Formats: sequence, C-alpha cells, structure tokens
Amino acid sequence: IGTSKIACVIARLKPCPPSDALRGRTHAVELIGMSHIQSRGVKAGAVVDLAECEQAVRQAVALAERTAKVRVESVLLSVSAGRLQGNLVEASAELRNGAVTPADMSRVVSAGMHHATPKGRTVLHALPVGFSLDGVKGVRDPSGMVARHFGIDMNVVTAEATAAKNLMLVVERCHLNVEAMAAGPYVAGLSVLTDDETDLGAAVVEMGAGTTTIATYSNGQFVHASGFALGGQHVTMDLARGLGACIADAERIKTLYGTVLTGGSDAREVMSVPSAGDDDRDLPQMVSRATIANIIRQRVEEIFEMVRDRLAESPFAAEPRARVVLSGGASQLNGVPELASRILGRPVRVGRPLGFGRLPTEAKT
Repeated sequence: IGTSKIACVIARLKPCPPSDALRGRTHAVELIGMSHIQSRGVKAGAVVDLAECEQAVRQAVALAERTAKVRVESVLLSVSAGRLQGNLVEASAELRNGAVTPADMSRVVSAGMHHATPKGRTVLHALPVGFSLDGVKGVRDPSGMVARHFGIDMNVVTAEATAAKNLMLVVERCHLNVEAMAAGPYVAGLSVLTDDETDLGAAVVEMGAGTTTIATYSNGQFVHASGFALGGQHVTMDLARGLGACIADAERIKTLYGTVLTGGSDAREVMSVPSAGDDDRDLPQMVSRATIANIIRQRVEEIFEMVRDRLAESPFAAEPRARVVLSGGASQLNGVPELASRILGRPVRVGRPLGFGRLPTEAKT
C-alpha cells in the first residue's frame, strides 16, 4: 500500500534446485496473479483517508484474484510508512537446564523486544544476527549447546504504531486477515540481493513515491533499517512548481524525459509544456531538457545525501566498499545509479527481482 500505487501479488512456491546466485533458496516464486492501481487515501506511505484507501485495496485484490482464479483470505503486508527504524539489541539470560532450548531462545528474544520498543512504536521484526555462549560470540546455531549464559544480538525493526495499525485496519476492513507485516526494504532485499551480496555486505535503497527506505545486510543477516519521507513524488512536485505545469503533466515529463544527467545538446533541446491554468489563452512555455534535468537532479541529490547520512549511522559504515542496490520506481530515472555512486562513494546497481517465474515487466521495479 504505497503513495503512488497499491499492488497485490498472488504467487505459489515451487521447489527448485539452488542456483549460483541464490544458493540458500529452496523454492521459486511463481506469479499467478497480480494487479497494481493508482493509490488513493495514502500520503508518504501512511493512510490519510480510510474509506478511499479501503476501496483501492478492495479493487487491487479483486483484480489479482480474477487473474489468479483464487480467493484471497489472508495477506502479507509490506510496510514502508511509520519512520522505520532498526536497532541492534543485545539480550541475554541464564540457562535453566544447561542446554539451549527453543524456549530459551524465545524468552531472550521477547526480553530484547520489550526493552528495545519505545512507546508509540510497534515491532515488525526481531531477527537474531548472532549468538553467544558464556560470552563467546560468533556461535551460528546454539540449539542444544551447553552453557551457563546465553546471549542474542538481534535487529529489532520498529515503526510508528499508529501508521502500522491504520494500514492493518484498511486491510481488515476488506475482510482479509493480515498474516504478517514486513518492513518494505527488508522485503526488497530478499527479492533483489544475491547470497554473495548479503554475505559480503550490501544495502538496499527502496525509492518509493512518498518514502525512501533502507535495509542493510552483513554476514548473510538483515542488520539495520531506516527511512525518511522523501521520494519520487517530491520530484514530480518540484517539476510542477519549477515549470508552472499541472501535476499530471509533470509526472508525464518525469516518466518520459526524466534524467539527472545533462549533455552539451540538452540546453538547445526544448519541449512544449502546457500551462497549469485552465485558460485556453495561456500559451505553452518552451523548456529545455537541461532545465528539467537540473530540477530533478537537485531533489535526487538531496535524497542520496540523506541516504548517505543514514548509512553512516548504521553498521554499514564499517564496510566502505560494500555495494548499494537500488529498487523502486524512482530508481528508474536515467543516470540515478551513477549519481548515487558519486554521492555514496560506493558501487551501485539497480536491482531486479530474483528467483521469480513468469514475472511481467511492470513488476520488475
């Protein structure tokens, strides 16, 4: 449920042999139904009109059900709103029976979640990233191992409770059960990163219309998340204001001609931009492609400067050559990977979903 679109994907899992890029993947995702429609009642990823958003969700689910020829009863809900924040938390406990049991692990995780959740926020994930026994770190799987003291390092990802609850309320009003909520950048990372990238360290930057969210991975684990309320829609609004155009025309210009790069001929290449007014006597203005690129570049630079600051505050700062992978609609603008690499000082690529079968073109961003 995003700022610009609401998407519903229905898929089935099919066993598959591991590939070089996805050694840990035991199943492929076969898409059997999909829909995406223009979002309504959502701003910066958060619900601002319950009834409007509900109708849009109902429409998206019905279209996907019709394609898949199945009835949906429960959903997994991706969340990008609510100022996502991940915190590395260490929790520990004395072992009662000498050996680590599933009950011990659950008890320690629950204690860590309780201490790491500020008032007014809700937990989306509490994922272990490392274990220790009697102070010795680096234990991969402590199940059944003997010790007196057991500790877990975990990434606790939270969102503002109000934003998350309203997203859930919209779905439940559509007579659907929310089986789980997941942080949007975490979902993107599972989709676009190879096993080598998660092992060596990588960050996923999900560039949506109203929000930009970040997930960082290290040693095969999801270790941090953050986000802020800037995205592709802000580029559209900048164009509308800077060109004196209506929002629909600004979006069209961004989609067709959007770039952050300028060349020698761009100052000479001009295009006609209709006036934002409804007076037929208003003449369209002629605007150079260089002007359009400069407006877009200023906002995109601001977004990546904020991404750079967020990464500097995360565990990702300790891995200066780790890759950044971009996803989301705003990442499709021409020249964005090159601009991101210059600002972030890291190798950058645009991600595509991995391990999916029968994926249509519109689902690859």
